[in-house]
Formats: sequence, C-alpha cells, structure tokens
Amino acid sequence: MSANELAQAQSPYLRQHRDNPVHWRQWSPAAFAEARARNVPVLLSVGYAACHWCHVMAHESFEDAHTAALMNFNFVSIKVDREERPDVDQLYMKALHLLGQRGGWPLTMFLDADGAPFWGGTYFPPTPRHGMPSFKQVLATISESYRADPNAIATNVSAIMEALTEPKGEGLAWSPSRTDDVARTLLGAMDPVHGGLRGAPKFPNFPILETLWRAGRRTGDAAFAQATLLALRRMCLGGIRDHLGGGFARYSVDERWLAPHFEKMLYDNALLLPWLALAHRETGEALFLEAAEGVVGWLEREMIAPGGAFASSLDADSDGVEGKYYVWTDDELRAELTRAGLGETADDFAAAYGVTSTGNWRDDHGGSSVTILNRLDAPDVDVAGFAAARAALLAHRETRSKPARDDKSLADWNGLAIVGLARAGMTLDRPRWIKLAESAFARSLTLFLAKGYGASGRLGHSWRGDALVQPGFAGDHASMALAAVTLFEATQAPTYLLRARRFLDALDDAYLLPSGLYATTAKDAPALVARLAPTEDDATPNPHALAIEALARLAALTGEVSLRRRLADRIEAAGAAIAAAPTAHCGLLNAIDLAVRLREVAIVGPDAGALVAAARSAPWLDRTFHVVAEPSALGTDHLAAAQARAAGGIATAFVCEASTCGPPIRDAAALSVALARG
Repeated sequence: MSANELAQAQSPYLRQHRDNPVHWRQWSPAAFAEARARNVPVLLSVGYAACHWCHVMAHESFEDAHTAALMNFNFVSIKVDREERPDVDQLYMKALHLLGQRGGWPLTMFLDADGAPFWGGTYFPPTPRHGMPSFKQVLATISESYRADPNAIATNVSAIMEALTEPKGEGLAWSPSRTDDVARTLLGAMDPVHGGLRGAPKFPNFPILETLWRAGRRTGDAAFAQATLLALRRMCLGGIRDHLGGGFARYSVDERWLAPHFEKMLYDNALLLPWLALAHRETGEALFLEAAEGVVGWLEREMIAPGGAFASSLDADSDGVEGKYYVWTDDELRAELTRAGLGETADDFAAAYGVTSTGNWRDDHGGSSVTILNRLDAPDVDVAGFAAARAALLAHRETRSKPARDDKSLADWNGLAIVGLARAGMTLDRPRWIKLAESAFARSLTLFLAKGYGASGRLGHSWRGDALVQPGFAGDHASMALAAVTLFEATQAPTYLLRARRFLDALDDAYLLPSGLYATTAKDAPALVARLAPTEDDATPNPHALAIEALARLAALTGEVSLRRRLADRIEAAGAAIAAAPTAHCGLLNAIDLAVRLREVAIVGPDAGALVAAARSAPWLDRTFHVVAEPSALGTDHLAAAQARAAGGIATAFVCEASTCGPPIRDAAALSVALARG
C-alpha cells in the first residue's frame, strides 16, 4: 500500500493533498480494515476544493512533517471530499453537532475501526490560540485516550450512535397555519440595516428569504418582502459579489456583506439567480438585473466543465493567498484604467466602488491593504457608464494567477443550476438562458444516468475524468426531477415531464424509508454506521423539499391521483420533524406552502403567445402552467373543461386551483395581474 493514496483519486480536492507527508487513505473498507489490524483510531478529515480554512489547515498541519508523523503512527487518516460524498459529510457533521459543537469545514472527526464517531471538531491551529488546543495536542490526547481508556471511548460511541439513530419529533404534528408565526420569528431576527440574519458571518440563507417572501404573499404585509429585498440588495452591492466577473462568493465574514471568503460555489449562484430575476421583476431596479446577468455570464465563461455540465466551484485562494485574484490597490487600478485609455474615469470609478489608498481589507498573510470592490457606500450611483472600465479591469485580472477550479460535475448541483437558469430565463424573457439550461440537462443525462440500472432513471452523483461516482443520492434525484419539471414549464416539451416522473419513481424505489422520509443513501449503497434521512436546511436545499415541490408541480400538470397521494404522504411524514424545529425547516415549509397554494394556468386556443409569456414570467412561487393542445394531453378533467369553455377559437387562459378553474382570461395583462396576487 502506498504511503499516500490520493494521487489515485478523481476528486480535485483529494488530489490537492496527494503530496502531503500524511499517509492519506480514501474512504474504503480497506482503510477501516487497516485501522482494525493496527488497533488505532481513524482520523477523518472532510473538506472541499474551494474551502479556504481547509487550505489553511493543510498548509499548517498536513504539510508539516512532525504533524504528519504523529498522524501516520497513531491513526489511519482518511480524506473525504464532502461534495463527492455528502452522505459521509452529513453523518459525521451530525455527530459533531451532537457533541455540542458548531459545524464547518474542515471537519475533523475521530472514529473507531467500525466507523463509529467518538470525538471531533473543525479547524485546529498548529499552536494553541484563542482557547483552542493545537492540532498536535489533539492528536496526542486522542491517541492516548484510545489506548488507555477504551471504556470511555466505547461510552462516547454508544451515546453518539444512539442519538444518531433516535427518531426526532415522534408524536408531534405540524399545522401549516403556524407557518406565518415562523415567518414573524425570522423577521425579528433579520438585520434591519444590512439585511440577512443579524451579526456575522452572513450567509445568503435562501430558504429563510423565501419563507419571508411567501409570508408577504400570504398576508399582504410588505415588511416580509422588504426584508428579502434588503438582503438581496445589500448582497448585490457588497464585496460578496464579483463586480467585474459576475457571480457571488459563498458568504461574508462581516455583517455588511463586504469581505467574503472568496470561494464561488455553483449551488449558491444557482439558488440566487432566480431571486435576482424576481427582485428585478418586482422592483425594476437595474442592480438586480446587472447581478443576474453577471451570474449567467460567469457560468458561461468559467463554469462549463469538460463533460459539458457545470463545474462545482472556484477556489478562494491563488498563489496560496486568499482573495489575491479579486482585490486591487488604488495605484494598480488607476494605472490599468490609464493604460486602457480610461484614466479620466478613475476618480469616479474609485468613488463608486469604494477604492481608496488605504484599502478596506488586509489578506491573512499580512499583505498590503487592498480594496474589495463594492458599492455599499455609493448605492445610488449609476454605474452603467463604467462598462468599459469594468471590462478593462476584468481583462487585466484575467492575466493574474487564477484560483483553481474544481471541475467535477455534481448531479444535484447541476439540477439546481438548471432550475435557476430556467426560472430566471422565464422571468426576464431570456430564451438564451433557457437554452443554456436545456443544454446542461442534456449533458447531465449523458453524464449521470447510472450504469447497470437499465431505464430506471437512477442517477450517479459525481462525474469527472470519465468516472462516475454511483449510486447517487436522494438529492440528485430530487434536484433533477425539479429541473425537468421546470424545463417543461419553460419549453412545454412533454419529454421533460416523463423524465421528472422517472426520477421521482427512482427516488421512491431506492431511497424511501418505512417512515415516509427519504434516506440520503440508496438501499443498495455501501452501508455507513447509520442511514440518515435529514430534513433540516443545509447549504443546499433538502431533498425532501425539492421532491415535494417537484411532486406538487407534476401532480398539478398531470392530474394523476397517485402523485397527489405520494405528495400527501411526503408532507405528512415530514410534519413531526418540522414541528420539532420549525425554523430549521424553512425549505420544507416553502415546499408545503407551494403544494397547498399552487395555481395551474391552463392556456388553450390559437395565437396564445401573449398569454404564454404572461404565465411564464409570473412568479414561480405558486404557479405552474400548461399550453393545452388536446384535452387528453394530460388526462385531467379540469383542463378538458377549460378547453371546452374556450369558445370561438380565441386564446384563453384559466387559472385553476384544486382542479377547479376560474373564469376565462383572454387578456395577457389581466392574467399577469391575477398571477401577481398572493
């Protein structure tokens, strides 16, 4: 066995560690067998390629010969890419939470030789600081305890495993009428000045923003929508947004949205894109449109991977320095604008984007004060005239050493990107964005349809270098099902409905538990020490929320009673978990709200383009639509009735709820008004 196995890995994150002196293993039965044979614990390190603090711990500890020697002698060390193995990450992150610690990456967990966790943490420094022990101290303490006090280790293992497998919220019930109470609680936690949740760090928290927006549509209280718009507006003005190249970083370390850790993730931008489009539609503010166009431009320019689907992320660091690629000194910026013949705009550009001689940020390597471009202090400046200056600065930035790209493609994240592009394309009437979504879907089918499962619709999870990690996870199938339904809404091509149904059938076949919840892992996947079915919100949408939304839309479009029953079962199964911790389940609350309030627009008759455009651009939060060519196209009684009522061959729309259709609407403006109402 080689000293370090990671040169054999497909994951770019794992390959980043292939030259460490640590004897890293990939996650495998052989690694645990080695721990059993040597009678040592397993050290599990979980991270991802764009993670700044993962890089910091690697430079400080995993590249240090003394630390590596302690790891090699006392542990079997396993390195896992959380994006490639979300099941492993979820399991041990939950164990860390049960130990009373906050989550984050790098995740550092200590396991017995069967994979059961007994202690853990996140980042550990190379020397003691800020009340944290050094990583070498942790290694020595854990190793000594494992040898000298096996009973204590066994007690910890038993307690954690019991908590991992204990059902939560059993016997509780959830009433949708309480959703507005949850929204009011969240509204009270929002930052009234900077937007988002109070304090720092600040994450976009899209499920929370959606819960607030939906509450505004239900109640008519403008404060809910204002809170969502404030958060979106400040994100677009802040340094978390790349004002030159488009796209957004994962989060801000401060409360103003100024200073991010600079990693750019596909899923964040996928989730943000339709909200930017909706915010522009609702307010007319150019800021939101510019940001949405920037996200799509970034996706097209930088994020299409070799297989044709979208890549996962861009790193925070270049040349070992966080943010180096993105920041500017005042002198550098002015010199480049002058070189491009735009020197006369330098003063105005600097004022608009917060560029000063003293800067607004210092990198973590003690470098010079530099500026993160932002518009937080000049929100009302019209920056349309700076297009040439931005293009010149971007061209110069392209000559710098670029952050690494994690070019593996993930089925669930590509599904989210497809949904985001299609929804934004419909909302803003950007057919090219919808075409980009269709292309990504077609490539995803080529890459992710799992081998050995026939035409079942089973998906793999991660593709890179002609290698597919399979079987996939619940989130892959739920995300791609929603992507397919959304593409049907955008294109009206029936094949997308067939694909959505196939993915949802595969989800029920391979992931559904007797409890009515979905396990993360398939029934035929290699077993972990516990098979979890998480329902809480995470960095990406919970599979239950995605599946419920896909089921609700598909049931409305097809009228199939069996789909409505499945939808009701999934909602009922999630009720106890929601009741136990409502604010941790905003994704599910949003999906249930959609299922309860979804309106289907049935459009019939010739020359219906204006009505279709009105339905397509309406807020997707509680509408779906179908252009009905024949009553039998979907087999639903209310759609057949709708067509029958479209007298005289005139293009007509019917807004239908719960299989009951309203009066005919023949004017596109009237349809827009009807669908704009909550």
